[in-house]
Amino acid sequence: MKRVLVFIIAAIIAGPAMAEEAPPTALETLLLPAETSDLSKFLWTNRLIIVFADTANDPRFAEQMRLLADRPAELAERDIRIFADATPEANGSLRDRYHPRGFMMLLVGKDGLVYLRKPLPWNVREISRSIDKMPLRQQEIRERR
Repeated sequence: MKRVLVFIIAAIIAGPAMAEEAPPTALETLLLPAETSDLSKFLWTNRLIIVFADTANDPRFAEQMRLLADRPAELAERDIRIFADATPEANGSLRDRYHPRGFMMLLVGKDGLVYLRKPLPWNVREISRSIDKMPLRQQEIRERR
């Protein structure tokens, strides 16, 4: 199923003309396998976007992945890593921890807290605005100045 998910994401991002030997797209560099069980290694280093669906054919799942693929640079700027889980039968640790029902998009902050839990796709602009309101992100912005 992991290969199917990667294939769907690649097809959405690059379209049918993508060659097999092409370098990974910007979104693929942010995308992590949903089987990762230890989220503690991301604490204080990365924010996480976790996208759940009952199937990779869910139109909301496809739309969310397309929206994330539109602006990967903005996601990378905010230290975001993405998990996509469209296999409920696998009963992975992410599903055990966050208990999704159908489609769900989560935004987990660097401190490990869930800041957003949405039943519909959000675009990167909306996600970025939510992140930029977080105290830790505001501190990062101040430190860059």
